[in-house]
Amino acid sequence: QLQLVESGGGLVQPGGSLRLSCAASGNNADYYAIGWFRQAPGKEREGVACISPGSSRINYTDSVKGRFTVSRDNAKNTVYLEMNGLEPEDTAVYYCAARVGDYCRAGMPYWGQGTQVTVSS
Repeated sequence: QLQLVESGGGLVQPGGSLRLSCAASGNNADYYAIGWFRQAPGKEREGVACISPGSSRINYTDSVKGRFTVSRDNAKNTVYLEMNGLEPEDTAVYYCAARVGDYCRAGMPYWGQGTQVTVSS
């Protein structure tokens, strides 16, 4: 059973930066695609970024391209989401999720508890 724990959220001003971490335990995350998702109040959860086990496949939703960067350190069983140029519209609870294979899907079987990101002046 894979467990995921997110960290790094917080309050930041518009234009600021944050780095989220997703630490995996209980199983070797080398075989899992890891995705970052977010859910804002009153909105549906949306996929933000996805990285394949070997980092050969990386995808972003259009609204974060050029501002967010996903990466992973398999030696540390950790995936990161570097967020720059943050906008108020990025305010949401951010979750990481995992599934075996190269691609993320809406129905990811493993989820973390989420970390709050608030972008406000």
